[in-house]
Amino acid sequence: MKVDIWSDVRCPFCYIGKRKFEAALEQFEHKDKVEVEWHSYELDPHAETAPEISSYDHLANRYGRSREWAIETHEHVTETAAAVGLDFNFDISVVANSFDAHRLIQLAKSMGLGDEAEEQLFKAHFTDGINISDHQSLIEIGTKIGLDKLSVQTMLNGTDFTDEVRYDENAAQTIGIKGVPFLYLIRNLLYQEHNHRKRF
Repeated sequence: MKVDIWSDVRCPFCYIGKRKFEAALEQFEHKDKVEVEWHSYELDPHAETAPEISSYDHLANRYGRSREWAIETHEHVTETAAAVGLDFNFDISVVANSFDAHRLIQLAKSMGLGDEAEEQLFKAHFTDGINISDHQSLIEIGTKIGLDKLSVQTMLNGTDFTDEVRYDENAAQTIGIKGVPFLYLIRNLLYQEHNHRKRF
């Protein structure tokens, strides 16, 4: 079985969903036969990195609501995250564009480290208050999960893995994905001489 997951590391529900999915997978007797592939999806491709703006003010401005509403919304999300063992710190989270983070994930995927990249970027953004668009921070995250430092630097200084990010996003449009997390499950069925795929 293959599970394709479209996600944005700036999406709190994607991190929460990752934990819930992992917990469910642990209960599955054939978990060792499940292949998981992460795909890029930018909730706000035009988002500007703005470390000087609080996540509360950013959310309030985006939806035209009050700062008090934004704080209450974040508190609810924090409680939901805590229920699955995650520690969200919106007081220190950095408003950041996630495009280069997605390119890092694509590089990590090419080395079999996609899940590790997702996990560390989620943690960086929601727990540690790290700017996930800052290249030095991305280099540190990349090397932490086992990527070659020079390879990460080269990627960030150029356009490598841009096409892979755009491919995932175009695929999301083709499928009709309008929000994340989005899970797409495929079951492999073997019939005599042919392999067939069936969507759940």
